[in-house]
Amino acid sequence: MQSVPGCKVILLTTFARPGYMQRAIQAGAHGYLLKDGEVEQLAAAIRAVMRGERIFHPALMMAAIASENPLSMRERDVLRGVKNGLTTKELARDLSLSEGTVRNYLSEAISKMNCTSRQDAVRRAESMGWL
Repeated sequence: MQSVPGCKVILLTTFARPGYMQRAIQAGAHGYLLKDGEVEQLAAAIRAVMRGERIFHPALMMAAIASENPLSMRERDVLRGVKNGLTTKELARDLSLSEGTVRNYLSEAISKMNCTSRQDAVRRAESMGWL
């Protein structure tokens, strides 16, 4: 999302994922609402944002607070590489790490998210908006 001076951004989406909302907030969104809301609520939210307020789906806000990203920056880098189909050897080369260190980062990420494989970890991290 690219900011435009004087422009206020409200994301209206079907994605009820706390991580997506967190990324929208970090990118400068003024609101994050779900499409299944009432028309009156959307209109009120638009008016509130135009007054300078920020409006975010309350249940998602609570979920976002409860689901902070447990992954370190390096664990995210490694999972992004896995997502892109890189092998452990390729990841080690690209990140200037040893293959053992890459395996350790993968193992730690898998463990933190209670996953069973690297692909499972990528899917979960993506669904939570952590990648």
